[in-house]
Amino acid sequence: MVRLRVTGFRSYEHLSIDPKPCSVALFGPNGAGKTNLLEAVSLLTPGRGLRRARPQELVRRGGNASWAVAAVLECGSERYDIGTGFEPSEGERRLVRIDGHPARGATALAPISAAVWLTPAMDRRLAEGPGARRKLLDRVAFGFDSGHAGRVTAFEKAMGERSRLLTEQGSRADPSWLAGLEEVMAAKGVAVAAARLEAVKRLMDALGKGPQSFPRPHLEALGSVEEALHRRPALEVEDGLRAGLKAARGRDAETGGASQGPHRSDLAVRHPGKDMAAADCSTGEQKALLISLVLGWARALAEVRGFVPLVLLDEVAAHLDEVRRGHLFEALDNLGAQTWATGTDAHLFSAWQGRAQLFRVDAGTVTLMN
Repeated sequence: MVRLRVTGFRSYEHLSIDPKPCSVALFGPNGAGKTNLLEAVSLLTPGRGLRRARPQELVRRGGNASWAVAAVLECGSERYDIGTGFEPSEGERRLVRIDGHPARGATALAPISAAVWLTPAMDRRLAEGPGARRKLLDRVAFGFDSGHAGRVTAFEKAMGERSRLLTEQGSRADPSWLAGLEEVMAAKGVAVAAARLEAVKRLMDALGKGPQSFPRPHLEALGSVEEALHRRPALEVEDGLRAGLKAARGRDAETGGASQGPHRSDLAVRHPGKDMAAADCSTGEQKALLISLVLGWARALAEVRGFVPLVLLDEVAAHLDEVRRGHLFEALDNLGAQTWATGTDAHLFSAWQGRAQLFRVDAGTVTLMN
């Protein structure tokens, strides 16, 4: 990224930055707007951004009812002008433009833009339970396959409708209607599980090529659907899931939800050096595993997309000692990623001196320091 313009977004009324095609370090006090800037950058890629906020929630307080983020991206020899924003007159959706032309949603950015990130909110992701780890894996899978999020949504919608029918009507529910919903759940559910397995495979391959300065986590997608896909063709697994859902209607009517499907899957993460589940590791060890995972994620995306994604790291350096910070910056440089990293003090980025641009952030203003 060589140009960034932000208007009416969160704490920023107007902001203009022309970074060099190298990494960017943002420092300043808490509440200065550093994370807001990372969020603006994240919205220039497919998905809902690092906070997953609705477009109308991003409008600057006291400002107009609209906002905009625009940038110039350089991908190899190609150069793209991209922008995104919100206009109340256009409804609740986020608008996207590429080289001056309207695009059909943020997924249109997939061929030219991508980002991976690590935020403080993710620090306990590995220990929070299967649901949190599934969301992390789905985000990774979405980076490889832009249709993954739609399949997850379709599965969950059909599951919710089936659950409502079973709960409200029980044995009186229309069997043909239930069969139709279970057909969708089987087809979408198996596709979701297959995409997760593929994402884990890509991640493990990328982690094996990464630096050894951080522990390389061992990853595995666990679940009945994933296990079945290891042993049988996808169509047979669909048939089995469909039949299982039909057989479980009575039990699901009593308990709610669905007793089978990829919504019960988990991402198993282990610290290989200690042969220990990540959830049982110390907070520092979990952070190191997450950093390694994010670096592997970026490397895997680069191999699939043909360009290195942006890497957004919010307050990561503060949790690492000086040696680990140096290892992290070296790994990012070797990856070739443009990293946007935040911290409260400039000294956190001293090991990056001469290789990253340093900006001070204070009350919605950004000042170049080197």
